[in-house]
Amino acid sequence: MSYQQRDYGQKPPMVQGNWECSDCHIAITELPFEPDGSRPIYCKDCWRKNRPPKKNFGRRF
Repeated sequence: MSYQQRDYGQKPPMVQGNWECSDCHIAITELPFEPDGSRPIYCKDCWRKNRPPKKNFGRRF
């Protein structure tokens, strides 16, 4: 496989639908996954606000 044939950085296809953010209740029409209803769905802004902190694994930069 040549370098040009690799699909690095390909985004998953977006799923179209009508959902509501579990936090701010804004309308969401596209998601990168099919929600199963067992977990909350967040808009981009609320997801950034609520996501767990990144782990640094002892790196010092």
